[in-house]
Amino acid sequence: MSEIPVIDISPLLRGGEEATAAVAAQIGAAARGIGFFAVTGHGLPPHQLDGIFAAARALFSLPQGAKEAISIEKAGNNRGWVRLRGEALDPTRPADLKEAFNVGLELGPGHPEILAGAPFRGLNAWPAIPGWRDEVLAYFDAVWALGRILHRPIAHDLGLEADWFEDKLDRPLATLRLLRYPPVPAGAADGAIGAGVHTDYGNLTLLLTDDAGGLEVKSRDGRWIEAPILPGTFIVNIGDCLMRWTNDVYVSTPHRVVHTAPRERISIAFFLDANPDAMVAALPSCTGPGRPPRYPAISCADYIRERLDATYAHRRDEAKA
Repeated sequence: MSEIPVIDISPLLRGGEEATAAVAAQIGAAARGIGFFAVTGHGLPPHQLDGIFAAARALFSLPQGAKEAISIEKAGNNRGWVRLRGEALDPTRPADLKEAFNVGLELGPGHPEILAGAPFRGLNAWPAIPGWRDEVLAYFDAVWALGRILHRPIAHDLGLEADWFEDKLDRPLATLRLLRYPPVPAGAADGAIGAGVHTDYGNLTLLLTDDAGGLEVKSRDGRWIEAPILPGTFIVNIGDCLMRWTNDVYVSTPHRVVHTAPRERISIAFFLDANPDAMVAALPSCTGPGRPPRYPAISCADYIRERLDATYAHRRDEAKA
C-alpha cells in the first residue's frame, strides 16, 4: 500500500457488527501497510474543528512573556508551551522549527493521582484567554471519544472483543498538541525542518491540519509520500505502543514535517496513549510458532517516559553546556 487510504467510518458510528467488520478490514489493511489512514464521517461538527484552530492561533499570538509563564518547564508533566526549537524529534538533526502547546487529561488538584505524583499526571497550564479552556477541553473529550471508537474495529481486526481496549483508554496518557510552524526563519540551521523524522509513541494519533501541507510519510519501500490535504478529515496513524501490542503486525511509520510554504502552518494532534498502568505486551493473536514476542512487556507510563526523555535530552544537555 503506497498511498494513504481514506476510510469513511460513518457506518461504524451507526453501529452493527457488519459495519464494524467492514471498517475493521479497511483499517487493518492500512495498519499493516502504510500505517496511516484518513478518516471521514467521524461526526465532529465543522464548528468544533474551526474552533480548535482558532484557539491555537489565539494561543500562539500571545506575547512571548505570556507564553513563557505557561511553559512546559514551569508546568511540568509534559504540559504547557514548548518554545520554537524546544525539541528535536530527530536528535541527529537541528532542533525542530515549530512551537507547541500540550494539554493532558484534565484532573483537579485533589485527584488521587495528582496528590500521589503519578507519572505524567499534573495540572494543565491555561492561558488567560476567555473561553479558551472550555473550547480546548471540549475538543479533547470529543477526539478522545473518537479514538476509543476507532479501537473497536482495531480490536475486531486483531481477533479481540470489541471493547478490549476500553479499560486501557479510560484514563489515558493522552496529549492534545497545538502546533505552529512558522515560515522558515532567517538563519535557520542547515538541515532544520518543521519536525524531524520520528514515529509516534502511543496507540493512535488523530491529526487535523490546515491547508499548508508539509506532512510526509515514509512508505514501506522508502519513498516519502505527501499526506493528502483534506479539510475536516483526520489523518490517523499507528503509534509505537500499538505496534508493540500487535508484535509488529501493525506498523508505526516514520514521518516528518517539511514546511516550505511562505506562511505559518497550524496543526492539531491528539496522541491517544493508553492508561499509565496498561501493560503493553504482545497479543496472543499476534504471536505463535515462528513469531515469538519481539518486545518485553512494559507499562505505558514507562514506555512514554523512555521516549520523552530521549526527545528532550539534547535540550537539557545544551542547557548544561
